[in-house]
Amino acid sequence: MFDLTKPWPLGLSRRTWPAFCAGIVLVLLVLASIDAWASQGAINWPDAWRAPFFFITDYGLSDWILIPSMLVFLLARLAMILLRRLPRLAAFEVSLVSGFIFLGVAMPGLFVAIVKRLIGRGRPDEFEASGQFAFHHIVNAWNFQSFPSGHTTTAIAFAFAMGFLMPRLFPWLLALGVAAGISRVPVGMHYPTDVFGGLIVGMLGAYLVRNWFAARSLLFIKQADGRIVRRPLVALPRLFQRARA
Repeated sequence: MFDLTKPWPLGLSRRTWPAFCAGIVLVLLVLASIDAWASQGAINWPDAWRAPFFFITDYGLSDWILIPSMLVFLLARLAMILLRRLPRLAAFEVSLVSGFIFLGVAMPGLFVAIVKRLIGRGRPDEFEASGQFAFHHIVNAWNFQSFPSGHTTTAIAFAFAMGFLMPRLFPWLLALGVAAGISRVPVGMHYPTDVFGGLIVGMLGAYLVRNWFAARSLLFIKQADGRIVRRPLVALPRLFQRARA
Protein backbone atom coordinates (compact mmCIF):
# COMPACT_ATOMS: atom_id res chain seq x y z
CA MET A 1 0.00 0.00 0.00
CA PHE A 2 2.87 2.37 0.82
CA ASP A 3 6.01 2.65 -1.25
CA LEU A 4 8.18 4.53 1.20
CA THR A 5 10.68 5.49 -1.50
CA LYS A 6 8.16 7.70 -3.30
CA PRO A 7 8.27 11.44 -2.55
CA TRP A 8 4.69 11.46 -1.27
CA PRO A 9 2.17 8.79 -0.18
CA LEU A 10 -1.05 7.54 -1.75
CA GLY A 11 -0.32 8.89 -5.21
CA LEU A 12 0.03 12.48 -4.03
CA SER A 13 1.91 14.70 -6.49
CA ARG A 14 1.77 18.17 -8.00
CA ARG A 15 -0.69 16.85 -10.54
CA THR A 16 -2.95 14.89 -8.20
CA TRP A 17 -3.04 17.12 -5.11
CA PRO A 18 -6.52 18.58 -5.84
CA ALA A 19 -8.01 15.08 -6.04
CA PHE A 20 -6.04 14.06 -2.96
CA CYS A 21 -7.41 17.00 -0.96
CA ALA A 22 -10.92 16.32 -2.25
CA GLY A 23 -10.59 12.73 -1.08
CA ILE A 24 -9.56 13.85 2.40
CA VAL A 25 -12.55 16.21 2.60
CA LEU A 26 -14.86 13.43 1.42
CA VAL A 27 -13.60 11.02 4.07
CA LEU A 28 -13.97 13.70 6.74
CA LEU A 29 -17.56 14.32 5.68
CA VAL A 30 -18.37 10.61 5.80
CA LEU A 31 -16.77 10.23 9.22
CA ALA A 32 -18.53 13.36 10.48
CA SER A 33 -21.84 11.68 9.77
CA ILE A 34 -20.99 8.91 12.26
CA ASP A 35 -18.88 10.93 14.71
CA ALA A 36 -21.45 11.21 17.48
CA TRP A 37 -22.74 7.65 17.04
CA ALA A 38 -19.26 6.11 17.06
CA SER A 39 -17.94 8.26 19.89
CA GLN A 40 -20.84 7.97 22.28
CA GLY A 41 -21.32 4.31 21.49
CA ALA A 42 -17.67 3.45 22.19
CA ILE A 43 -17.62 5.50 25.40
CA ASN A 44 -20.57 3.45 26.66
CA TRP A 45 -18.92 0.10 26.02
CA PRO A 46 -18.40 -2.09 29.12
CA ASP A 47 -15.24 -1.25 31.04
CA ALA A 48 -13.72 -4.60 30.13
CA TRP A 49 -13.98 -3.72 26.42
CA ARG A 50 -12.48 -0.28 26.88
CA ALA A 51 -9.59 -1.34 29.12
CA PRO A 52 -7.21 -2.42 26.29
CA PHE A 53 -7.68 0.95 24.60
CA PHE A 54 -6.66 2.80 27.77
CA PHE A 55 -3.55 0.61 27.81
CA ILE A 56 -2.44 1.41 24.25
CA THR A 57 -3.54 5.04 24.00
CA ASP A 58 -0.45 6.45 25.79
CA TYR A 59 1.70 5.12 22.95
CA GLY A 60 0.63 8.33 21.22
CA LEU A 61 2.35 10.54 23.80
CA SER A 62 5.33 12.30 22.29
CA ASP A 63 7.63 12.64 25.32
CA TRP A 64 8.94 9.08 25.14
CA ILE A 65 10.12 9.78 21.58
CA LEU A 66 11.16 13.43 21.68
CA ILE A 67 13.11 13.49 24.94
CA PRO A 68 15.39 10.50 24.20
CA SER A 69 15.96 11.50 20.58
CA MET A 70 16.87 15.05 21.61
CA LEU A 71 19.23 13.82 24.33
CA VAL A 72 20.95 11.46 21.89
CA PHE A 73 21.24 14.28 19.36
CA LEU A 74 22.84 16.64 21.89
CA LEU A 75 25.25 13.99 23.16
CA ALA A 76 26.22 13.10 19.60
CA ARG A 77 26.87 16.74 18.75
CA LEU A 78 29.00 17.07 21.90
CA ALA A 79 30.90 13.95 20.90
CA MET A 80 31.63 15.50 17.52
CA ILE A 81 33.50 18.29 19.30
CA LEU A 82 35.53 15.93 21.45
CA LEU A 83 36.27 13.11 19.00
CA ARG A 84 38.25 12.90 15.79
CA ARG A 85 38.28 10.86 12.60
CA LEU A 86 36.08 7.73 12.50
CA PRO A 87 34.44 8.18 15.94
CA ARG A 88 33.59 11.76 15.00
CA LEU A 89 31.97 10.63 11.75
CA ALA A 90 30.05 7.96 13.66
CA ALA A 91 28.78 10.59 16.10
CA PHE A 92 27.71 12.71 13.15
CA GLU A 93 25.67 9.80 11.76
CA VAL A 94 24.05 9.27 15.16
CA SER A 95 23.14 12.96 15.28
CA LEU A 96 21.54 12.72 11.85
CA VAL A 97 19.41 9.71 12.77
CA SER A 98 18.32 11.07 16.16
CA GLY A 99 17.72 14.53 14.73
CA PHE A 100 15.57 13.10 11.96
CA ILE A 101 13.46 11.07 14.39
CA PHE A 102 13.02 14.14 16.60
CA LEU A 103 11.97 16.43 13.76
CA GLY A 104 9.88 13.75 12.05
CA VAL A 105 7.68 13.57 15.14
CA ALA A 106 8.06 17.08 16.56
CA MET A 107 7.16 19.06 13.45
CA PRO A 108 3.80 17.36 12.77
CA GLY A 109 3.10 17.52 16.50
CA LEU A 110 3.82 21.24 16.65
CA PHE A 111 1.60 21.86 13.65
CA VAL A 112 -1.28 19.96 15.25
CA ALA A 113 -0.80 21.75 18.57
CA ILE A 114 -1.28 25.08 16.78
CA VAL A 115 -4.14 23.97 14.52
CA LYS A 116 -6.20 22.34 17.27
CA ARG A 117 -6.07 25.58 19.25
CA LEU A 118 -7.07 27.65 16.23
CA ILE A 119 -9.99 25.36 15.41
CA GLY A 120 -11.06 24.79 19.00
CA ARG A 121 -13.40 21.85 18.49
CA GLY A 122 -15.05 20.47 21.60
CA ARG A 123 -14.06 17.00 22.75
CA PRO A 124 -16.64 14.23 23.19
CA ASP A 125 -17.17 15.11 26.85
CA GLU A 126 -18.71 18.37 25.61
CA PHE A 127 -21.22 16.51 23.41
CA GLU A 128 -24.20 16.55 25.77
CA ALA A 129 -23.80 20.25 26.51
CA SER A 130 -22.83 21.57 23.08
CA GLY A 131 -23.10 18.82 20.45
CA GLN A 132 -20.41 17.39 18.20
CA PHE A 133 -19.68 20.66 16.38
CA ALA A 134 -18.97 23.05 19.24
CA PHE A 135 -16.04 25.42 18.71
CA HIS A 136 -14.08 27.84 20.89
CA HIS A 137 -11.58 29.23 18.42
CA ILE A 138 -8.03 30.25 19.43
CA VAL A 139 -8.64 30.95 23.14
CA ASN A 140 -9.64 27.63 24.63
CA ALA A 141 -8.91 24.94 27.21
CA TRP A 142 -7.87 21.32 26.53
CA ASN A 143 -11.53 20.21 26.23
CA PHE A 144 -11.84 22.39 23.12
CA GLN A 145 -8.72 21.07 21.37
CA SER A 146 -10.13 17.97 19.72
CA PHE A 147 -9.29 18.28 16.00
CA PRO A 148 -6.88 16.88 14.94
CA SER A 149 -5.79 14.19 17.40
CA GLY A 150 -2.29 14.86 18.69
CA HIS A 151 -1.78 11.28 19.92
CA THR A 152 -2.64 9.93 16.48
CA THR A 153 -0.34 12.43 14.82
CA THR A 154 2.58 11.36 17.01
CA ALA A 155 2.01 7.62 16.59
CA ILE A 156 1.63 7.81 12.81
CA ALA A 157 4.52 10.26 12.31
CA PHE A 158 6.77 7.95 14.33
CA ALA A 159 5.70 4.95 12.25
CA PHE A 160 6.63 6.69 9.00
CA ALA A 161 9.82 8.28 10.34
CA MET A 162 11.09 4.91 11.54
CA GLY A 163 9.78 3.27 8.38
CA PHE A 164 11.96 5.53 6.26
CA LEU A 165 14.96 4.39 8.30
CA MET A 166 14.02 0.72 8.76
CA PRO A 167 11.32 -0.30 6.26
CA ARG A 168 10.94 -3.78 7.73
CA LEU A 169 9.55 -2.28 10.94
CA PHE A 170 7.04 -0.08 9.15
CA PRO A 171 4.04 -2.48 8.92
CA TRP A 172 4.24 -3.22 12.64
CA LEU A 173 4.70 0.39 13.66
CA LEU A 174 1.90 1.52 11.36
CA ALA A 175 -0.47 -1.07 12.83
CA LEU A 176 0.49 0.06 16.34
CA GLY A 177 0.04 3.71 15.38
CA VAL A 178 -3.40 3.08 13.88
CA ALA A 179 -4.41 1.14 16.99
CA ALA A 180 -3.27 4.02 19.20
CA GLY A 181 -5.27 6.42 17.05
CA ILE A 182 -8.41 4.31 17.16
CA SER A 183 -8.06 4.04 20.94
CA ARG A 184 -8.70 7.76 21.25
CA VAL A 185 -12.39 7.19 20.47
CA PRO A 186 -13.34 4.64 23.17
CA VAL A 187 -11.25 6.45 25.80
CA GLY A 188 -13.49 9.45 25.15
CA MET A 189 -10.87 11.94 23.96
CA HIS A 190 -11.61 12.24 20.24
CA TYR A 191 -14.11 11.72 17.44
CA PRO A 192 -13.27 9.57 14.39
CA THR A 193 -12.73 12.71 12.29
CA ASP A 194 -10.11 13.89 14.79
CA VAL A 195 -8.29 10.58 14.47
CA PHE A 196 -8.36 10.69 10.68
CA GLY A 197 -7.09 14.27 10.72
CA GLY A 198 -4.20 13.28 12.97
CA LEU A 199 -3.37 10.35 10.70
CA ILE A 200 -3.13 12.60 7.64
CA VAL A 201 -1.02 15.25 9.41
CA GLY A 202 1.31 12.68 10.95
CA MET A 203 1.84 10.94 7.63
CA LEU A 204 2.37 14.04 5.51
CA GLY A 205 4.46 15.71 8.19
CA ALA A 206 6.88 12.79 8.32
CA TYR A 207 7.18 12.81 4.53
CA LEU A 208 7.81 16.55 4.54
CA VAL A 209 10.66 16.22 7.04
CA ARG A 210 12.14 13.28 5.13
CA ASN A 211 12.00 15.25 1.86
CA TRP A 212 13.65 18.24 3.54
CA PHE A 213 16.53 16.02 4.63
CA ALA A 214 16.76 14.46 1.16
CA ALA A 215 16.88 17.86 -0.54
CA ARG A 216 20.06 18.51 1.45
CA SER A 217 21.44 14.98 1.01
CA LEU A 218 21.25 14.47 4.76
CA LEU A 219 20.59 10.84 5.68
CA PHE A 220 18.49 10.42 2.51
CA ILE A 221 19.20 10.90 -1.17
CA LYS A 222 16.90 11.52 -4.10
CA GLN A 223 17.63 9.21 -7.00
CA ALA A 224 17.42 10.05 -10.70
CA ASP A 225 13.96 8.43 -10.98
CA GLY A 226 12.65 10.62 -8.15
CA ARG A 227 12.66 7.94 -5.47
CA ILE A 228 14.09 8.81 -2.07
CA VAL A 229 16.18 6.25 -0.23
CA ARG A 230 18.23 6.26 2.95
CA ARG A 231 21.92 6.81 2.48
CA PRO A 232 23.92 3.90 3.90
CA LEU A 233 25.62 4.59 7.21
CA VAL A 234 29.37 4.17 6.78
CA ALA A 235 31.16 5.23 9.94
CA LEU A 236 28.92 3.44 12.47
CA PRO A 237 29.27 -0.03 10.91
CA ARG A 238 33.05 0.46 10.60
CA LEU A 239 33.24 1.55 14.23
CA PHE A 240 31.32 -1.53 15.36
CA GLN A 241 33.56 -3.77 13.29
CA ARG A 242 36.62 -2.17 14.83
CA ALA A 243 35.18 -2.65 18.33
CA ARG A 244 34.54 -6.35 17.66
CA ALA A 245 38.04 -6.82 16.36
